[in-house]
Amino acid sequence: MILPRATVNEKAWRQAIEQLAAGRCTLLGLWGDAPAVHMALLSEDFSDIAIVSYNCKGGKYPSVAARHPPAVRLERAIRDLFGLDASGAPDTRSWLDLGFWNARHPLGKRAPARKAKPYEFLPAEGEGLHQIPVGPVHASIIEPGHFRFTANGEHVVRLEQRLGYVHKGIESLMHGATLDAAAKLAARTSGDSTVAYAFAFAQAAEAALQVKAPARAIYLRALMAELERLANHFGDIGAICNDASFALMHAQCAILRERTLRAAEACFGHRLMMDVIVPGGVACDLAAGGAAQLKSLLTEVRRVFPRLIELYDNTASLQDRTVTTGIVKPEYARQFGAGGYVGRASGRAFDARRSPGYAPYGDLKFEVPVLSAGDVDARVWIRIREVEQSLSLIEQVLKRLPNGKIHTALEAKGKIGEGLGLVEAFRGDVLIWLRLDGKGRVDRCHMRDASWFQWPLLETAVEGNIVADFPLCNKSFNCSYSGHDL
Repeated sequence: MILPRATVNEKAWRQAIEQLAAGRCTLLGLWGDAPAVHMALLSEDFSDIAIVSYNCKGGKYPSVAARHPPAVRLERAIRDLFGLDASGAPDTRSWLDLGFWNARHPLGKRAPARKAKPYEFLPAEGEGLHQIPVGPVHASIIEPGHFRFTANGEHVVRLEQRLGYVHKGIESLMHGATLDAAAKLAARTSGDSTVAYAFAFAQAAEAALQVKAPARAIYLRALMAELERLANHFGDIGAICNDASFALMHAQCAILRERTLRAAEACFGHRLMMDVIVPGGVACDLAAGGAAQLKSLLTEVRRVFPRLIELYDNTASLQDRTVTTGIVKPEYARQFGAGGYVGRASGRAFDARRSPGYAPYGDLKFEVPVLSAGDVDARVWIRIREVEQSLSLIEQVLKRLPNGKIHTALEAKGKIGEGLGLVEAFRGDVLIWLRLDGKGRVDRCHMRDASWFQWPLLETAVEGNIVADFPLCNKSFNCSYSGHDL
């Protein structure tokens, strides 16, 4: 989408911050672009997006986090990557830079690396408290991240995260890349959301070039997005139940996930549908027999899944673990602009497919499920209802799929432009903003995963619960390490 971007003075920048603090708009993103910083804002009714820019004076800008806590980690990341300081920031500790980089401020004025100081976790006061460090290395194939628990007996008093271990330097690699190369990088930001990232990048690139993808390509993109949502929700529902010691649900949901991935491969040549969505359209059409494969998948899921829902809802030992565990209060979900199942399980009815909205979802019928309990159980039920909606959306896409070409040729040379993409991934909204340099290459690209505004809420959700319930709470969030760490 092509959006208004206003470069403002300090007074207007601070006014925008006050609007955030008052809850009159939502922070969609905050990123550096030396020597400037940009802030994407979403209107209170979710219908409009605007970008506000501020040219830093002496490498400094007024802190957003000083009045709006959800910006804390974003400001720390800007400082690590660009060396731009937020004046009055409540937290100036490093975030992505863990002291292992070969230079500081790699996207700004590079400075020699220096020996990292020991990281200072926030203090907690009280009698009988002890700390439990977990990670960054975890069991199985879980990505790395550190969790520092302060507990009183078995009850968590405070949880503090330290992330950044999966930092790949993607935004640095984007600089100077061709659109084709940049699209591949975007698609690898977080593998389980490869379709959503490719979708958002394509939106941003097409907006910057002021071109439109063909109608058939737009519908095929939605088809892939819903298949990705299905596969991940099946995996999550099963994994949550497994962490509550109910392996049967895990096994049955794993079968449905595998069926979905095999159908995706049969339709688009890749289980994750990686690199199929490209700027200008899609790289390949729905395979011959693909529609039949998907109809068979829908039939199987509609036969099996209702029985699994009934099993989940009627297993007392499972409900005992999920109901009232890991509660996110609605006011926190609103303040942090939490998207996806985390936000909707806590009363925030935001879904980027609906509003601001993007094609072809305006022509499709679907509901946005919303609950208010905010616990693990509510996050499971949001996923369940979204599975049902995705089945309907896939069916509608197959019925409405137009004929015609699947790609529009792009010419990026000689064009300087900016664009933003906002796509509803299975975790929530993924934002990508890019600027072209006029030579057919990317000058700057920023990506923001839904997890940036969900990870902090996991800390508050765990507090007051027992340590043994952390894996259950964590899995019900299923935040992305890779998508966050960039």
